[in-house]
Amino acid sequence: MDKYTPFQSKIVSLGIENIDTDQIIPARFLKVTDKTGLGDSLFCDWRYESDGSPKSDFVLNKPDMLGRQVLLAGDNFGCGSSREHAPWALTGYGFRAVISTSFADIFRSNALKNGLLPVVVDRDTHAQLLSLLEEDPNTVVAVDLASQTLRLPDGRAVTFPIDAFSKTCLLNGVDEIGYVLGMRDKIEAFEVRQAAVAAPTRSQ
Repeated sequence: MDKYTPFQSKIVSLGIENIDTDQIIPARFLKVTDKTGLGDSLFCDWRYESDGSPKSDFVLNKPDMLGRQVLLAGDNFGCGSSREHAPWALTGYGFRAVISTSFADIFRSNALKNGLLPVVVDRDTHAQLLSLLEEDPNTVVAVDLASQTLRLPDGRAVTFPIDAFSKTCLLNGVDEIGYVLGMRDKIEAFEVRQAAVAAPTRSQ
């Protein structure tokens, strides 16, 4: 996982509420264990016709959406089953952050473990973004995890919450195992101290 760095991006707007994980990545793709290419199946049933051809009216199929790294979604994004494939598909497409007024807890946890930043904003800010995108679909926002801010085109910086552990992991580009391995020297030193303390007891 790459270190999470500040970035600016245009936005893909999909302001539908209660988008569940089966809509993000349908269940038939859950047999996949390799993340490669999973982004092509993101929102598959909304994105493609039954014959596999793209639906021209779906937002991701519009040519000017390519390369956009921020998704603006409706409330309660990622509800439903606890499939890790959902953030895999989102990051596989190229998204680095999803903005919503709320996220399902399990999806939020899975996203943070897979390099996808869930940005929670208040309803007024969310409505402002939707309005801006209606006026200018090429609206750009700046995301800075270190300062936990989403900067809007008018210069206003909106703060978003994230727990300290997930923030540290994302900024350093490590998962939970990588974080623990980064403490190897301290762990080994602790084990040596514990062994020294226990040695007299064993010799008695």
